[in-house]
Amino acid sequence: MKIISWNLNGIRACYKKGLIDFLDQEKPDIFCVQETKAHIDQVEPEVRSLNYELSYWSSAVRKGYSGVATFVHQGPRDITIGLGIPEYDSEGRVVITDHGAFDLYNIYFPNGGSGEERHAFKQKFLQDLNIHLKEKLKSGREIIVVGDYNVAHEDIDVHDPIRLSKESGFFPEERVWFDSFLELGFIDTFRYFKPTEAKRYSWWSYKELARMSNRGWRIDHICVSKGLEKYLASADILDKVEGSDHCPVVATLNL
Repeated sequence: MKIISWNLNGIRACYKKGLIDFLDQEKPDIFCVQETKAHIDQVEPEVRSLNYELSYWSSAVRKGYSGVATFVHQGPRDITIGLGIPEYDSEGRVVITDHGAFDLYNIYFPNGGSGEERHAFKQKFLQDLNIHLKEKLKSGREIIVVGDYNVAHEDIDVHDPIRLSKESGFFPEERVWFDSFLELGFIDTFRYFKPTEAKRYSWWSYKELARMSNRGWRIDHICVSKGLEKYLASADILDKVEGSDHCPVVATLNL
């Protein structure tokens, strides 16, 4: 099973930049996107499906903001839109699909960079998510969490760790959160296969024209619970793929 996650920075814009060609080439079994920036009724039928049998969308109340969608060929056993917490669900941040062997969480984590209020919102989201996931794991479910985490974990995950330690997404408390997230029983699939590989990023600032000089951050992740470790086959960052300020990340499991 091949899972690809990609922050598209607008599904309509990315569609016009060759999204279907990318999917035809990669053929993921499950395709998860973040920052759709659209409600499903705002997009053309071909964008609603991307040639998949089924798609599940969570959109923000505010038009043109946030939003996630999960595209699958085979219907999941169950679908949950949101975490059941209105302050997050109104921003269209989470789609959960039950695939039998695992629950898949497609999440667009908050960005805390616009000021103290959003920083506090993000930190609360991170803690509430851990509480939620801990209970799910305790119930015996295997879980895959994909998406734009808006958090880089280790020094090698950013191009300038000293300077960026003062920026949202690489604050010390956010890196500590990532530690606690992994301690719940999750594996960062990219680091599992490439524990020391540096200068591999998934996001580059448009404002700084950072992609040309590879001044990036690795903030898009696919993490799996430890019960799925034996099925892991590969994981990578598709950093040659363009169409957004993020690039896709991929993991394959032999289920």
